[in-house]
Amino acid sequence: MRRHLAWLVAVMGLLAPSPVTASADNPIVQHIYTADPAPLVHNGRVYLYTGHDEDGSTNFTMREWRVWSSADMVNWTDHGSPLNLASFSWASANAWAGQTVYRDGRFYWYVPTTNRATGRMAIGVAVSDSPTGPFHDAIGRPLVENGEIDPTVFVDDNGQAYLYWGNPNLWYVRLNADMVSYSGGPTQIPLTTSGFGTRTGNASRPTLFEEAPWVFKRNGLYYNVFAARCCSEFIAYSTAPGPTGPWTYRGTVMPTQGSSFTNHAGIVDFKGGSYFFYHNGALPGGGGYTRSVAVEKFSYGSDGSIPTINMTGSGAPAADTLNPFTRQEAETIAAESGIETEAASEGGREVGFIENGDWTKVRSVAFGSGPRSFTARVASATSGGTIELRLGGTSGTVVGRCTVPGTGGWQTWTTVSCSVSGATGTQDLYLRFAGGSGYLFNVNWWQFTA
Repeated sequence: MRRHLAWLVAVMGLLAPSPVTASADNPIVQHIYTADPAPLVHNGRVYLYTGHDEDGSTNFTMREWRVWSSADMVNWTDHGSPLNLASFSWASANAWAGQTVYRDGRFYWYVPTTNRATGRMAIGVAVSDSPTGPFHDAIGRPLVENGEIDPTVFVDDNGQAYLYWGNPNLWYVRLNADMVSYSGGPTQIPLTTSGFGTRTGNASRPTLFEEAPWVFKRNGLYYNVFAARCCSEFIAYSTAPGPTGPWTYRGTVMPTQGSSFTNHAGIVDFKGGSYFFYHNGALPGGGGYTRSVAVEKFSYGSDGSIPTINMTGSGAPAADTLNPFTRQEAETIAAESGIETEAASEGGREVGFIENGDWTKVRSVAFGSGPRSFTARVASATSGGTIELRLGGTSGTVVGRCTVPGTGGWQTWTTVSCSVSGATGTQDLYLRFAGGSGYLFNVNWWQFTA
């Protein structure tokens, strides 16, 4: 995935009226392919759970699930992969679309994967005390199994939790309070044209429902947002007075767009706004098997209706500013070119595989009256290089340059500092990396001093 954003930079630079190179911030993750977004708001952050399409996939080649988080809906922190196929001793393949919910101090991640013993798709559940994991198999076996996929979980105001899933049908069970067992058996929701729209030309599937349900409640109204009519899919929705129906079809949310023949929605409210997550094939090399997650902000109608939402390259506006005077993980990024992330020996993740001209962007940085210095935690097995601090673009005003020395190893960490001048107000910050040939250095975190 290295250097795959060069075309975005070039295109956006041609469109920008200023000489400063701009960048597109949708898709929100740009250094790997991601799919099937499932957002969760918890303690002032939105956590995003995704699948991971492997580079060069020509089928749904997916071996792990990933976690990201943001406090502002534009700068996303990479938390790596706390759950993969090996986490389930009974799973053999297909780390497909799941969702995580929080209840009573624990996080439950419901995922579809292939049961080695039966060869069928089944729904497993993993649990963690942290939204970023590590997660482990909660019960050592599938929670439900009928060969269908795409679980979504909703906890109603009265505490009753529901697990929905399905393709080609739509099912639910009532989960017990432990979230890893259920009462009664799976119940099939009737797929009627009044409830889920009319599909033409397919007698075996008369409604638009295809897969990927996303169930939630807002102002007393229950919503089921789903991928409709393959292929290519669009996103549609239905509403109901109760969690199990009866459902009424309400129309299109996102028309068929982009270069992926599938789509998958997730909707949350965060810091006073409503946000629609989806995936497309917008990155270089992207397509139906190499997808990328994106997000748009929207507003409900006065009657609770969801408007038609189109894909954009700009994405959502910032829901908050970023405080540069507290430690920021280097893998907190709005856009990038060239870099990758990996686990750091000091904990968490780092930005690595940096070459000359690579960069990361952080949006809406609140510099205030201006910092006087910049500090970064770095490591280099070569001769190092320079971190250029630029405002507004990769060729924007330089407000500081930090020299990174060779430290004797890619995980041999040291702290470097440099003076800063001219960074005031709220601006986009670009960390542009410069040096000789080959890999230059790794960056774990950074921070400005007021």
